[in-house]
Amino acid sequence: MATVTLDNLRKEFDNGRIVAVDDVSFEVEDGEFVTVVGPSGCGKSTTLRMIAGLESPTSGSIRIGEADVTDVHARHRDVAMVFQNYALYPHKTVRQNMAFGLRMSTDFSKDERNRRVEETAEMMGIEDLLDDKPNELSGGQKQRVALGRAIVREPDLFLFDEPLSNLDAKLRTTMRTEIQRLQNELGITSIYVTHDQEEAMTMGDRLAILKDGILQQVGKPKDVYENPKNAFVGGFVGSPSMNFVEVEATGDGGTVTLSKDGGFDYTLTGDVARRVSESGLQTLRLGVRPEDVTVADTGAGIPTTVDVVEPVGSDNYLHLDVDVDFIARVDSDVEPEVDDTIEITFDQSDVHLFDATTGEALLYESQETELAAQ
Repeated sequence: MATVTLDNLRKEFDNGRIVAVDDVSFEVEDGEFVTVVGPSGCGKSTTLRMIAGLESPTSGSIRIGEADVTDVHARHRDVAMVFQNYALYPHKTVRQNMAFGLRMSTDFSKDERNRRVEETAEMMGIEDLLDDKPNELSGGQKQRVALGRAIVREPDLFLFDEPLSNLDAKLRTTMRTEIQRLQNELGITSIYVTHDQEEAMTMGDRLAILKDGILQQVGKPKDVYENPKNAFVGGFVGSPSMNFVEVEATGDGGTVTLSKDGGFDYTLTGDVARRVSESGLQTLRLGVRPEDVTVADTGAGIPTTVDVVEPVGSDNYLHLDVDVDFIARVDSDVEPEVDDTIEITFDQSDVHLFDATTGEALLYESQETELAAQ
């Protein structure tokens, strides 16, 4: 096992015209499971490929343990990678696929290789498939073989590049749990790339969130969810996404009112009002998560019109009109009709405020667990 340290990692393509990864720095602790998440094209897979040695950084450095591996060939890094498309040899059996890395990178005897493969196959629940070929397997079985091929090497570092994206929803949930169980048992340092923020939140000890090649925030899932560093992080993490309303701030510091044309008025008091006043910002983006919005009594909240009622089992998603689409996640027994006028409210402690120009969070408090400095 080993720590992984990325120091100002940068990757350019097309003679510098495309910057895929822009000065990314963070550390993965020994035995930690870190998920790297962001929208398509944000640089997460490129970052993973540089750690694996499949891409060379334009600048910056990569350390695994105490060793600087920035210029070390991929075959000489003690790293195992699981790919999105399984990358199994179609003409080889499961046993041969799982043993291939051992045969190429170790001097183990054939008996030792077979012993390791059979032990790992039993751990993965595929011991009955060892003599089958990939075209005889289901998608879930192929992914288990790919995981087993990585595990059998007992590497210092696991790298996962969206390994579950080709599976159906139910199997993805099962395999997600399986990967977490294996990582807990083996305790191997792991970096897991995904575009699915729910997957990232549920699997990772910490999240590293990328946008346009730039690291936005690193932290524990709960910390990032409750304390986003900017509007992008606030909107990307959480489902349904955070509601945003652009508002004008007026007041004297003791009380600040956030207003928008159409009857949206929300009053801030105490330390939050003081910080808004001291910031000197007049235009802000107010963010509030759908699960923090409640239906208020008449005269006690912000008036709005119901556009859509979306039942999702134990909850209803109310799509509301406040000049932007605004979602309230409420209990399933709250069932207003479309075009009904209702009032909504939310606690001040659940309000997130962002600079309308830069997107930076006005109330952000850096967490001790955050290892990235941007």
